[in-house]
Amino acid sequence: MNIWDQTHECMLRDELEQLQLERLQAIINRVHKNVTHYRKKFNELGIIPEDICSLSDLTKLPLTTKDDLNLNYPYGMFAVPLREVVRIHSSSGTTSKPIVMGYTKNDIKIWSNLVARFMTAAGVTHDDVVQIAFRYGLFTGAFGVHYGAETIGASVIPMGTGNTEKQIMIMQDYKTTVLVSTPSYAIALADRIEQLGVDHKSLSLKFGLFGGEPWSEKMRKEIESRLLLSATDNYGLSEVIGPGVAGECSCKKGLHIYEDAFIPEIIDPETGAVLPSGSAGELVLTTLTKEAFPMIRYRTGDITSLDYAQCECGRTLARMKKITRRSDDMLIIRGVNVFPSQIEDALFSVAQGETPYQLVVERKGAMDSLELIIEVTDKIFSLELQKQRSFLEMIKKRIGSVTGINVDVKLVESKSISRQKGKIARVVDKRQI
Repeated sequence: MNIWDQTHECMLRDELEQLQLERLQAIINRVHKNVTHYRKKFNELGIIPEDICSLSDLTKLPLTTKDDLNLNYPYGMFAVPLREVVRIHSSSGTTSKPIVMGYTKNDIKIWSNLVARFMTAAGVTHDDVVQIAFRYGLFTGAFGVHYGAETIGASVIPMGTGNTEKQIMIMQDYKTTVLVSTPSYAIALADRIEQLGVDHKSLSLKFGLFGGEPWSEKMRKEIESRLLLSATDNYGLSEVIGPGVAGECSCKKGLHIYEDAFIPEIIDPETGAVLPSGSAGELVLTTLTKEAFPMIRYRTGDITSLDYAQCECGRTLARMKKITRRSDDMLIIRGVNVFPSQIEDALFSVAQGETPYQLVVERKGAMDSLELIIEVTDKIFSLELQKQRSFLEMIKKRIGSVTGINVDVKLVESKSISRQKGKIARVVDKRQI
């Protein structure tokens, strides 16, 4: 079985923990010295870097949240001067402002190698042709996988998203062996391949590396049987590095977290208390190797559990369970993070006041859809039909500019959205993940 970095992926636990401690102490010193936010937080708690003498001391440090990142927009969390930052990425702007991430030259090198690990674990080698159907731009996904594949020595087709028929033509003509996309887009591709009557034998696909949204074992089986490839999950988040935090090996029994680069903890999302090994809770990550944008105990909002038993593949790293739910109300729609509060704000600003509404998420065919159902109020009812239409268009436009996704908007009769104890369930998620 191929392993990209034998030294770090197969370390004995005590050696790994020693390395983690050394790197943790170095990163704590750096953020204390260079990041005003962390220095203030440490001072408030009466902590100095010398207080971190063991890995168990990590719990003395404050948790970092999205709000902290928003307050320090754009460069307040950087630990190096801007002249040392060679790349800037950002989140899709799931709050009023996007979260800005910086990378030094060394960060890019480390990132490329972390991605090379999960790609190698999935079976990718320098002989492969990798078609990347993620969106290129400020989003970290496409670039992370792109550089990881090039680090392995594979050939990369930087296809980007959409244009499904062209994707299929390129798959056939360029002999693509590895597909990188969201799992729902893989099913959309399979649908179109069947509709076009494309012979599977004309495709050279062997591996599918899927991420960006939650997906189930049932979905994995469907993708594998329809595209005739081995499908693996990988995990990352822009705030921590992008793809390259964890990934499945071909055993497909959990995602290996690259613990030499990230310390994972599982906390109770309500109390913030660290939970014992094997418990399900919110994943918290501390970066150990990042120079430009280090993160101390970052709350990911993702619910999972950790397994520290050695995998059959020989890797000794902890494995995390597939992510299927969140500790907050964030929705992941077609790989984009969407908060219901964003939609509520957009609706409030256009309607100029409180309006009863409900968000309905469904998986139609392969793709997720989001529908905003708005009850007709006296104010809306009094509008002429033409003005009602432009009102709906305005809401649609406003939501699209804030979230980056298309939302269907529908008006329904007053009091027609069901209520429980007088309250409307703000989100109805009908997807079977």
